[in-house]
Amino acid sequence: MSGLFYAIIWLFFNLCSRVFLRYRTIGKEHIPRKGGVLFAANHVSYSDIPLLGCGIPRRVAYLGRANLFPNRFFNWALRSLGWIPLKTDRIDRKAFGEAISLIKSGKPVVIFPEGTRSHDGHLKKGKPGIGVIVAETQCQVIPAYISGSRQVLPMGSTRLRLHPVTIHFGEPMVFSSSPGERTREFYDYVSTTVMTRIAELGQVPYPYKLESFKSASQPSNAEDEPGNLC
Repeated sequence: MSGLFYAIIWLFFNLCSRVFLRYRTIGKEHIPRKGGVLFAANHVSYSDIPLLGCGIPRRVAYLGRANLFPNRFFNWALRSLGWIPLKTDRIDRKAFGEAISLIKSGKPVVIFPEGTRSHDGHLKKGKPGIGVIVAETQCQVIPAYISGSRQVLPMGSTRLRLHPVTIHFGEPMVFSSSPGERTREFYDYVSTTVMTRIAELGQVPYPYKLESFKSASQPSNAEDEPGNLC
């Protein structure tokens, strides 16, 4: 899909969101204007994808559940917009490889670390896939909390509702690791750290304990370490 068509769709959703949903963003200054970056957000509604995209002034690709829609034409359209089909029952090396390639080429990618929508709106335990991408790219992670999307399109509903939506973007997070440290322990550490930061942005509880990872450096503000950009 051409960049012009994507821009038209982006402007259309922005206009509708701001008029009907009183859409706003907080922390938009944390979004880098160029370079590969990974956005990580909570997930409670199908509306999360376009609503999060409205707040990112760049063309982004999304990792989303492979069996999200059964319609072939709709799947083709979503792929054209940047959807990367992801098998959520395991670490999908093909989907993650595509995301890694995009980030390494300087493109932004969105992932929902929980893997699927939350049925009750509470944060679920993050899956290790985000850690795989971070380990391979050493890129910045921008945490984001989406507020109000569950009311706009509740799970099981096909009718949109009018409700204010706010996207909270956090400061960039950077994790560094050597090849020998790229283990399940490191992947879980990245996932839990990012989900904890997402919970802080939304001022909501995250019931999973953050375990330390002694060999990996602690996440830092990317502005302090410009050499770690993708």
